[in-house]
Amino acid sequence: MSKAKSRVKYKHLRLDSARIARAKKLLRAETETIERALDLVLAEHDRNQLAWSANRRFLKSGAVIRDVYGKFSDNV
Repeated sequence: MSKAKSRVKYKHLRLDSARIARAKKLLRAETETIERALDLVLAEHDRNQLAWSANRRFLKSGAVIRDVYGKFSDNV
């Protein structure tokens, strides 16, 4: 994951206070809670992009998948 130059911006957001309170209790920090959540979202996005890219490459490769055990019918 590439990180842009870090700078702090003050934003006013509408967030579920109960969820924030629960996360703060688990992590014992408010700002870190939001920072970690953002990191998780960005990391998940990067993983999804890699998976889609691999899927597209596989489909373009023309690989043929055969049912060697005969579990699926040809009509599906």
